[in-house]
Amino acid sequence: MNLIPYHSEALVSILSKEEVLGHLMRTTRQVNFLGMENSTDEKIKFNGIVGQEGFRISRVIKKGDSFLPLLSGKVESTSRGSLILVEYRPFPATVFFLAFWSVILLAFSAYFFYQLNPGYAFICLSLALGNYGLGLLFFHRQVRISRALFHEQINFEMKDKD
Repeated sequence: MNLIPYHSEALVSILSKEEVLGHLMRTTRQVNFLGMENSTDEKIKFNGIVGQEGFRISRVIKKGDSFLPLLSGKVESTSRGSLILVEYRPFPATVFFLAFWSVILLAFSAYFFYQLNPGYAFICLSLALGNYGLGLLFFHRQVRISRALFHEQINFEMKDKD
């Protein structure tokens, strides 16, 4: 497990760049933040944008999850298929709040050490480490789920082609 909320991987596919992006387009719904659209289409697995060169998607969920990763990827053509480069990162708001509370708790810890109150300082330090550790744990758990779904979608297309 990484000590930062980030994961990346490179996948090699026998499918062409156009086939990979085409399948992602078919399984991705472009999000309309102004509308209250609630699609129940079982084929839609991701929310986001798929372009000519890459994608920025996240897994479709029914209940909110702060640690859901954003999958940013690029698809490159090769002589025998395509290379898919994928980065899994938390959404910017998640990074902000994780960093905010960690910094606040570390600042309180430093303050209490300065005031020669090691009990409170230790409590704040352990809360800061616990906050960050749980954030990492929850993020990496969501990465495993999103990664499995992404791989399933890419392999699903490969099975359809045969």
